[in-house]
Amino acid sequence: MPIKWSALKVNEAMDMVEEFVNQAIEPLEQAKIVVNEARNIASLPQYLDQRLVRLIIDVERIDYIKSSIEAVRRDLPDEAIESEKKSASHGRQPALVS
Repeated sequence: MPIKWSALKVNEAMDMVEEFVNQAIEPLEQAKIVVNEARNIASLPQYLDQRLVRLIIDVERIDYIKSSIEAVRRDLPDEAIESEKKSASHGRQPALVS
């Protein structure tokens, strides 16, 4: 039974999301370096150090985003994506009107 939604479009959307996430990785890594340097400030109170550690953990959550993208892709029916690609390569046939 064919699906009514486009697995190919969902897959293409995940490609776009992944591209944006990949663009964010380097700036987030730089932010993490700066936060780690801030943790080395002399006489930094423990409560601020804890906040900075939490910030580092939050920055590292980008891995969860990547995992979520992969989870979406795993749930897409492979045969539907391939079928849509084949249909698109042959062009669309106009619907017959009765």
